Amino acid sequence: MANDELIEALRDADAVRFGEFELSHGGTSEYYVDKYLFETDPHCLRLIAEAFAAELDGEKLAGVALGAVPLVAVTSVETDTPYVIVRKQAKEYGTGNRIEGRLSEGEEVVVLEDIATTGTSALDAVEALRDAGAVVDRVLVVVDRQEGARERLADADVELDALVTAEDLLADSS
Repeated sequence: MANDELIEALRDADAVRFGEFELSHGGTSEYYVDKYLFETDPHCLRLIAEAFAAELDGEKLAGVALGAVPLVAVTSVETDTPYVIVRKQAKEYGTGNRIEGRLSEGEEVVVLEDIATTGTSALDAVEALRDAGAVVDRVLVVVDRQEGARERLADADVELDALVTAEDLLADSS
């Protein structure tokens, strides 16, 4: 079901652009969802935090660095739930952590992500969390571009839930 208020807010933040864009996985697209425009907009952040909160059931939160950090932070405040940050790779200084924050063995964690295209970064975060002892079977994403992420995550026994799909976001807007 489309979240019409969130879709309107993403459009109002000019986060949906049309043209020729190269995507992080190397492919190209006729549209681009600029996560930094919606992640720096207080109205969008508030709507995202409220929508994510409605999908949660007390699990610890995890955000994928860098893009999902604002999302996990506002959702943590909205739900009064602690969170961890999953780095793309362990840092080479200080503690050398890949997972930042407190995480206990066997703890149930939901990964929050900004945009899912192929699902590679979300799956990488899930695997890092599982390697650290967490139980992860769900990723919540703001926008599912519907380009294979759901299937890739399903192959790893992870459910992808999206607040908005590309189909919803692009309807009547091109």
